[in-house]
Formats: sequence, structure tokens, C-alpha cells
Amino acid sequence: MPTQAVVIGVDSSTQSTKAAFIDAATGRTLAVGRAAHQVSGAGGARESDPEEWWHALRGAVAAGLKELRDSGLPASAVTGIAVAGQQHGLVVLDRAGRPVRPALLWNDTRSAPQAAALTEALGGPDAWTARTGSVPVASMTAAKWQWLREHEPHAAEAAAAVRLPHDFLTERLAGVAATDPGDASGTCWYSTATGAYDPELLELIGLDAALLPPVAATGAARIGSLTASAAAELGLPAGIAVAAGTGDNMAAAVGLGLGGAGLLDHPALSLGTSGTVFAASRTRPTSAALAGFAAADGTYLPLACTLNCTLAVDKVAELLGLDRADAVPGGEAVLLPYLDGERTPDLPAASGLLTGLRHTTTRQQLLGAAYEGAVVTVLRALDEVARACGLDPADPDVAARPLRLVGGGAQGRMWVETVRRLSGRPLLIPEDRELVALGAAALAASAATGDDPVALANGWQGGNAAELPPVERDMETWERVCGVLERAAPTLLG
Repeated sequence: MPTQAVVIGVDSSTQSTKAAFIDAATGRTLAVGRAAHQVSGAGGARESDPEEWWHALRGAVAAGLKELRDSGLPASAVTGIAVAGQQHGLVVLDRAGRPVRPALLWNDTRSAPQAAALTEALGGPDAWTARTGSVPVASMTAAKWQWLREHEPHAAEAAAAVRLPHDFLTERLAGVAATDPGDASGTCWYSTATGAYDPELLELIGLDAALLPPVAATGAARIGSLTASAAAELGLPAGIAVAAGTGDNMAAAVGLGLGGAGLLDHPALSLGTSGTVFAASRTRPTSAALAGFAAADGTYLPLACTLNCTLAVDKVAELLGLDRADAVPGGEAVLLPYLDGERTPDLPAASGLLTGLRHTTTRQQLLGAAYEGAVVTVLRALDEVARACGLDPADPDVAARPLRLVGGGAQGRMWVETVRRLSGRPLLIPEDRELVALGAAALAASAATGDDPVALANGWQGGNAAELPPVERDMETWERVCGVLERAAPTLLG
């Protein structure tokens, strides 16, 4: 290895790709390259061309390499690479490894009827959680495959390979097919109970196991080396370690140093396009109210995800003609910003709901109500994660534990203050903002060296986080928003 070894963690998210060049010894970020890609679709459809992801990865690596060279380090310092990708997306490839059609993304809600039908076909939610840890919803890949079979049978029949987004990119890097338990556990055709694809579930959805990639032991497992052709496209040394990689949420958990604690001491709350809450556990979660994912390090990652978070609130700000920061608490107004349907709670046909208007209600209060609606939704999801870890969210000790607040929203004053006010909990805001890429870099370093990725990430972080003390919890707003949601849920089912 070079005197200073560098690893690359790739975060291929819904709308962009980041490539973080990390000092493998210290975790210091040496360079970051970024490139955007497009999402298209209307009426519940959300699609992207996987070839754009590869083009964006190339662009992000090129930009990062330029920055790395400007700092005095050559490309030959790079020893490993790993991809963390948006979960659940359905990528269907032909025999040449090219996409048959655009990928169906995690937030494509057209497959909600198929998800409901699959749940019924196996015998209900408990039958699914016993096998996969999760219940099919529109987000899950199995429901998307079923939608494809019903609506575009020619595309399903043309499939020579079925991949997740991170699998597609990893295969381009290493020239071999592979996935990991973490991302595979978001498909609803992989069993967290057996640690393998479930033959009965594959038969239920009409998917041939031969179309799927082998499952590596962990996301840190070295599944191959960077091929000569990929190295030429990326400007990197051929033969460097390629890790199996994982899903974005699993990578964020690694980046935070979460792994196998078994306790919900510092759960994570991520505010991005979606709102996500998760915690590390050695106990396999089987709650129908959340996703019982596997983690990238061989443990488990009980997780709940809401569809409507920062983008939904930004849309409300745009409609009101306000900057996103021009918000105050909502007063009597309640706004549930379910602009794309909702995943948690499972309301795929929902739309936004506004109630409680008065003559005195201001635009700034309406925007504040959108923040409150989004935050209450994600904090209710956090309560489900606590229950999955065997904890009572009403227990004063549990309710007082700090939250790790991450994602783009963690840098916004109104998001931070709304979470503080509605949770009443202390907040830890890590200094490193690119936790998915950092976690992917830890997987890459592990693939190159054999070291434990979570231990690496813990050493890199060094406890660097801003700490905000708790404020008195705003139970009046909490109960008002929860009351509207519970009363409106039957209507929001559509």
C-alpha cells in the first residue's frame, strides 16, 4: 500500500452522486466530487436511467481526482472503492448488461396495489415479517417487479438480470455480480431469517433466482477488483479492492459507527428527500410497522422511512412565496405535507392535508406547520423503531436519549429547532455531513485491509458532533398534529 492510502466512498442517491476520497488511516476527507442525475415521472411514477448513474459516478470520481491531485496526492494512492446506493430501485438488464427500461425508484408509488396483493397472498403482514423482516409496501422491490410483470410484461420477459441500484454500479466496477445482505433485505425476496433469497417468495412473484446477484457475507466483503476497462473510464488504478457495498441507509449507519449495540442509545434521524429513523440491533426485528433490514456489518437495522421530508416542505415554501427559513411555529394550523403519498404511515394514495386555518394565520405559520407535520410523522416512526428494539418510547429514560440528527435538514435551523421542540430530546449533529459516502469509504477500507468497517468509522469520527441540549417538549402541537393524522388516516387512504 502507498504511504498514504486513500479509499473512495460513493453515495449514489436519488438525485445526485458523490464520491468522497477519504484518508484510510484518519478518516479525513481529502476530496469530494459531485455530479447530478435526473428523476422523471408524474402521477406516482419516479424513474431514472441507470446509465446516468454510471455517467454521474464517472463525473464525480473525475472531479474528486482533480481535487486530490491538487492536494498533492496521485490517483495511485487509491486502494479501494465501495458504492452505497438508494435502496429498493428495480434495475432490469438485458444480456449485454444494459437497462431494458428506466429504473423504478424507491419513491415510485405505482406499485401500491401490487404490494397490498402480495401481503394478502402470503397470509398477511406477520407472515412477511417472519421471513423478510418487512411488509411489502410500494417502495419495496418485490412490489415493483410485480408491477412490471403486470404492466410491462415484455420488459419483465426480456430480463437477463435484476439488480438494485448499488448492485448495478458495483458490477460495472468489478465486472462481477454481487449484492450485500443490507440492500438485499429491502427487496422483500431476501429472508433476514435465513440470510438468503427466499425460494417461496421468488416463486410468488415469478422471479427466477438465476437473475439475481450472489449475496456477499457483508457490505465490506471484497467481491473483486476494479477491472481494466472501469479503471480506464474512471482514471483509477486497475486491481484496487471493490467492496460489495450496500444501501444508503446501511452505509449511513456505518458512517455513524453504529453496529450491533443492541440498544437504542443514540438512534439516528436523517432529514433528506425522505425522513428516515434507524438504530443498530443484534435482535432481528419483526414489526409490521417498520422495515426490519439487515445491516451492512452482519447485524440488523430496524428502520422506518417517510416519503415526505425536506423536498415536500421546500415545495410548500415555494407555493407560499417564502424562503425555507421564513417559518414560525404553526399555531392552530396543521399541515400534513404528504405530497407524494406516504410510506410511514402506509398511505400511498394520500395527498397533502391542511386544517385549522384562522383569519390570523400567516404564511410563515403555514410553512412552520409543514415542518411540524413532517417532523411529527418521522418522530412517530422513531417510536416504532424503539418498540422493535424492545423499548417503550414512553419510558422517560428512553425518551431522554439523544438523537443523532443527520442529512441535509440537519444543517437547517428550522428543521433542527422543530425536531428539538417536538421531541424534547438532546441532539447530536455530526460534523461530517457526507455520512453515506463516509460509510461506503469504511466498507472500501475494510475490503482493502480486512479491518472492521464500524470500528474504522468509529475511529474516524472521534466523537466529533455538535451537542444541543433538550428543550421542553411542545406536547400541545404534538397532540394536535397526531390527532389530525389519526382522524384523517381513513380519508388519506384514498
